[in-house]
Amino acid sequence: MGVLLRIERGLWGKGLVHLAGVDEVGVGPLAGPVLAAAVILPQSVKLRGVDDSKKLTAALREELAEKIRACALGVGVGIVEVDDIDRLNIYRAALEAMRRAVIALPITPDHVLVDARRIPHITHPQTALIDGDARSYSVAAASIVAKVARDRLMCDLDMLYPQYGFRRNMGYATAEHLAALERYGPSPVHRRSFAPVRELRLPGI
Repeated sequence: MGVLLRIERGLWGKGLVHLAGVDEVGVGPLAGPVLAAAVILPQSVKLRGVDDSKKLTAALREELAEKIRACALGVGVGIVEVDDIDRLNIYRAALEAMRRAVIALPITPDHVLVDARRIPHITHPQTALIDGDARSYSVAAASIVAKVARDRLMCDLDMLYPQYGFRRNMGYATAEHLAALERYGPSPVHRRSFAPVRELRLPGI
């Protein structure tokens, strides 16, 4: 925990109180939205177990996401749906999701810590951190909140389109998912700009 808070403590020491960690999830899947979260934590934060969401079990992510939301000074979520992903391209859509997450925060951040890139069209000072979810507590917290929120959305989509197994694959290109695409064609929530979907010969449903 102490190592992950090193960047935050340095900025807090400079009088920057509200630090927003930002991360996104859902760049790689063939279906569903791309989603980002922004999290502002208090300087007194003491939650143990916060780490890069990819290193945590689903159950631990769920538990931590609730605790993060409960103790955070502010949480913002930004979502970009499939139509806009296809229109913008996934890289720009992910940046837009992060911009929306920052704008959705209930308080204005003094500084924004971003995993790996800079967010366009925001006026807040920001720092891009390579492997940010492994170096910054705030970014790791955002990665957990984002992952849990998107997984819940994909479980909702699984109820609408159960043939694709979204609850199990979260939209990623697993063998099961690809086989379902071949059999049923793409659903309305599949990304038509992604090659495995675009190159299907079957019509959408």
